[in-house]
Amino acid sequence: MGTRWGVQRSMAEVHALLFIAGEPLSAEDIMDRLAISRGSVSTTLKQLVDWGLVQRVKSRERNDRREFHQAEQDVWKLFYTILRARKRREFDPLLEELGGCKVATSKGSKSSTRGKTPADDRVKSHDQKIEELLALCVFFDGLANTISKSGKGIERASKVLSRLLGGPR
Repeated sequence: MGTRWGVQRSMAEVHALLFIAGEPLSAEDIMDRLAISRGSVSTTLKQLVDWGLVQRVKSRERNDRREFHQAEQDVWKLFYTILRARKRREFDPLLEELGGCKVATSKGSKSSTRGKTPADDRVKSHDQKIEELLALCVFFDGLANTISKSGKGIERASKVLSRLLGGPR
């Protein structure tokens, strides 16, 4: 599933293992179960921790100095964490770039004293399309912000909607 969302295969596999295991695993456990190198496990765990999908935990045994990792087990928290991370990494930079894509300035162009030209029409059309795209992106940005901060509200709403549509309860 992760690779279909553009996530590296090793990252998806390590997260899936930690999620399904439901308990903290050491890097050695992950290496053995997935047959991947220590370097790959180390890099992948760092990425998963950076995303907020996995937490480092200490061993329960007194003299064990190994570091263990555990995945978030609440699927709704996972959803919110992934939504926030993807928004921050992918969507926020898009919004920032779109704002700089308009051609016309608010002060008007030099050609306004000479009359309207085909170039003026192209600039106006370009800027209008950018504005429409930006408005759509701002709408989805607000929606993503609302969803990622709403806590149990979106979970309850999805269950009600699922019942209304005849889905699983």
